[in-house]
Amino acid sequence: MRIRPVGRHALLLDCDDPGQVEAWRAELWRRRAAGELTAVEIVPAAATVLLDGVPDPAALAARIAGWTPRPVATPAAAAQVEVPTRYDGEDLPVVARHWGVTVPEVVRRLRETAFRVAFCGFAPGFAYLTGLPSEWAVPRLPSPRTRVPAGSVALAGPYAGIYPTASPGGWLLVGRTELTLFDVHADPPARLTPGTRVRLVAA
Repeated sequence: MRIRPVGRHALLLDCDDPGQVEAWRAELWRRRAAGELTAVEIVPAAATVLLDGVPDPAALAARIAGWTPRPVATPAAAAQVEVPTRYDGEDLPVVARHWGVTVPEVVRRLRETAFRVAFCGFAPGFAYLTGLPSEWAVPRLPSPRTRVPAGSVALAGPYAGIYPTASPGGWLLVGRTELTLFDVHADPPARLTPGTRVRLVAA
């Protein structure tokens, strides 16, 4: 893991693998809750963790260099959200061809996969879900759709995701849900936050 300054009040942790990202995300959130560090935002991504709003980045970087993150909590210890999903996405046949299986088998695999939110991005409330084997990674569409309906459940690369609002998008659509994923009046606004376990159960 490498620590780099970003601007005047931020640090970026470059991690060697996604598992390290989750370990550092959990460790930094834990230490902030315990009052051991001050940061306005701690934001995980695919291979980095950003700490923004840090009063003294150099001093904090020196402290972080001496920390070892605790082992990531077992999945059962994290909160779980069940997402009622109708598996009627128009790209299910495309996913089935990539996986070399039938459409019902695609649905079975998705229903049985234990997903976990790795990080959020792209749009408010959009969570990147890990849990699919690397060999099940699928490509994005050659040309993105101009409008993907809110609640669309989709796959791209090694991730699954759910569009919280209608937007353009190039992921492969496998289903849809009516669950509200982002509500600016809720606390927290996003239903799916880093570390949360997710099951795409049948609606």
